[in-house]
Amino acid sequence: MAARKTGAPARRRGTSPAKRASKPQAQRKYWSADVMRKSNALDIERSAFTWRDPKRIARALKRSAERSRRRKAGPYQSAMSMLNFYINRAGRGLTAERKRILAQAKLELRRLFDRA
Repeated sequence: MAARKTGAPARRRGTSPAKRASKPQAQRKYWSADVMRKSNALDIERSAFTWRDPKRIARALKRSAERSRRRKAGPYQSAMSMLNFYINRAGRGLTAERKRILAQAKLELRRLFDRA
C-alpha cells in the first residue's frame, strides 16, 4: 500500500461530526430500535417481545397486523416479518430461552394464520 503524501489525517466519508452529533443518541446507536418504535406497518403492544408465552406474542402480532391499515403486505407476512426482524436484530443479545420462546411464537403464528 502506498504511503500518504500529505501529513493530513484521513477523512471519514459520510456525515460530518456536526451532523452526527445533532441526532439523538438512540437514533445514532441503534437504527433498528427506531424501526421498532416507528414501524410503518404494525403498532405492536409495548414489550410484546418480552412476554414469556409464545401464544400471547403470536396473538398480539396477529391482532396488530389485522388491525393495521398502513401495512404494505398481507397480515401474515407483516406479522412474521416483524417477528423475524426482532429476532435478527436482537441477535447475540438473546438468551437461549428467549430464542426458544420466539421460535415457538413463529410456529404459533403460522398455526393462527393456518399456514402450518
